Amino acid sequence: MEKFIVEQIQKYFDDNSLGVLLNMVFENEDLVIPNFLRSRNMTALNSLFTFTSPAVKKLLGWKQGDEEEKWAEKAVDALVKKLKKNKGALEDLEKALSCPGQPSKCVTIPRSLDGRLQVSHRKGLPHVIYCRVWRWPDLQSHHELKPLEMCQHPFSAKEKEVCINPYHYKRVESPGILPPVLVPRHSDFVPGHAFLPFQQMPEPTMPHNVSYGSHGFGHTPSHSGSGGPSMSPLPNPSSQMSSVPSPASVVSSDPSSPYGQIPASSSEDEGSKDTSKGSETPPPAYSPHDDNSQSNTRDTMDTTNHGPDVHPVAYQEPPYWCSIAYYELNSRVGEIFHANSHSIIVDGFTNPNNKSDRFCLGQLSNVNRNSTIENTRRHIGKGVHLYYVGGEVYAECLSDSAIFVQSRNCNHHHGFHPTTVCKIPPGCSLKIFNNQEFAQLLSQSVNHGFEAVYELTKMCTIRMSFVKGWGAEYHRQDVTSTPCWIEIHLHGPLQWLDKVLTQMGAPHNPISSVS
Repeated sequence: MEKFIVEQIQKYFDDNSLGVLLNMVFENEDLVIPNFLRSRNMTALNSLFTFTSPAVKKLLGWKQGDEEEKWAEKAVDALVKKLKKNKGALEDLEKALSCPGQPSKCVTIPRSLDGRLQVSHRKGLPHVIYCRVWRWPDLQSHHELKPLEMCQHPFSAKEKEVCINPYHYKRVESPGILPPVLVPRHSDFVPGHAFLPFQQMPEPTMPHNVSYGSHGFGHTPSHSGSGGPSMSPLPNPSSQMSSVPSPASVVSSDPSSPYGQIPASSSEDEGSKDTSKGSETPPPAYSPHDDNSQSNTRDTMDTTNHGPDVHPVAYQEPPYWCSIAYYELNSRVGEIFHANSHSIIVDGFTNPNNKSDRFCLGQLSNVNRNSTIENTRRHIGKGVHLYYVGGEVYAECLSDSAIFVQSRNCNHHHGFHPTTVCKIPPGCSLKIFNNQEFAQLLSQSVNHGFEAVYELTKMCTIRMSFVKGWGAEYHRQDVTSTPCWIEIHLHGPLQWLDKVLTQMGAPHNPISSVS
C-alpha cells in the first residue's frame, strides 16, 4: 500500500499536478519525504507551486515599469510578510499607494543590522527597493532620495524602524544649469602668483589621514616620527588671499606635469581610448608649493559687471562623465575606462557580459605583478560603486576591505588639507565631488589669475586605492606605492577649465624650462 502511494505521488509529480498537497508536504520538515522527491530540482518544484497572495497581487497593481517582474513580486511578498506583524500597516500602505496626493502614515519595517534587505540574492536598502517598485524603476542609489518633512522614521534617522512608504520620499532633482564663469576680456590683475586660501597650504611630507564611517569623520593623530603632523580639521577657507609662488609644474610644458592633458572636447573623448598595457612612466605625484613666498597682493579683478568686458563660459556635460585608469604600483595596467553610465562599478572580478557599467580589474594581466599585488587583487572583491547623481559624485565601498580616497574637492568641503586621504570602510559611501562647489571655486579663481584657475585641475582628479592605504599613518607614503589603485578624471569640470583658460589667454608668468 505504501509503495502504491509513493508511485501515485511520483506520477502526479511527473504530470506537474501536485498542487497544494505537495506544497504542504514539503513545508512540513517533520515528514519523511522519499529521496527521489528530495533530489528533484527545487527550482522546478517551486515553479509548480507558485502562489501569489491576494495582498501581494493588489500591491503589485501599483508597480511601475515592466522590468524584473519576478524580483518585484518577491520584494513585495517579503514586505507583506513583515507588515502583517504590524496591525494596520498593510492598509496604510495600500492607502498611500492608492491616494498618492494625500497625506499618509509612515509604513515601517524593522531595520536590519547592516540596514539592508535581501531579496532573491540581491541586497539593497529597503526604502530604495520599494521606491523603485512603486515610483521610480530607474532609481540607482539612496543618494537620489530625500525624506519628506512629514516622515517620522526616514532611513537617514538610523532608527530601529525604517519607513518604506514611497510617498514619504522625494527624488533629488538635478541641479539647474550651472551659472557661466565670467572671464574678463581685459585683465586688470596685477601680475603675480595669486591663489585661493586653500591653494596656499604647504604640502606635508605625507598626506594626512582621516576615517569616514556611519557617524561621519573621525581621525587619530599621526604616529610620532611618521613624517606628518597630527590631523585636525582645518577652518573653512577665508576670503583673504595672499600670493605664493606658483608650483613649477602648474604652467610647465613638461610631459611630467601632474595634471596631464585636459580633455579638449567631447569629440576627442568619444574617440580616444588608450590601449597601452603598462606604462613604465609613473603617474606623477602632486608637486608641493615653493616655501619662498613673494610679496602679498590683494588686487583682484572685478567681474560683477556682466557687461561687454566679460566673456561668459558655460558648463556642458560631456558624453563620458569620467575616465578611470587602473594602476599597480607606479605602472598603469590595461586600457582607460570611459564611463557613459551614471552608475559605475569597479570590481576585482571578470566581466563575461562586457557590460558598459562595470570596470572589471580581474581580467587585466600584468607580467610584472608581484605576490603583494596578487594578494591585494584577491581582496578587491565587489570593489567600489561610483554614482554621478545630481551633479555630485559618490563612492560607495562594496568590498569587504576598505577603500582610500584622495579628493581635493571633498577635502575642501570638509575643511581638511587638500591632500588628505579618507578611509571609507565597507558598506559606507562618501560624496567625493560636487559640481556646484567647483563652479563657485572656479568663479572665484578667475579673479585671481591664470595660475589659480589652472591649479583647480588638481581638483578634477581623484585617486583611490583598494585594501591598502597610504599617508602619514601608513608605511606607504604615496599612492604609487599601493598595490592596486585607480585614478578618476572628471571630464566635465576639466573641459570647463580648459575653455576658461582658453578665454583667459596666456599666464602672466612666462612659461620656460625652469618655470
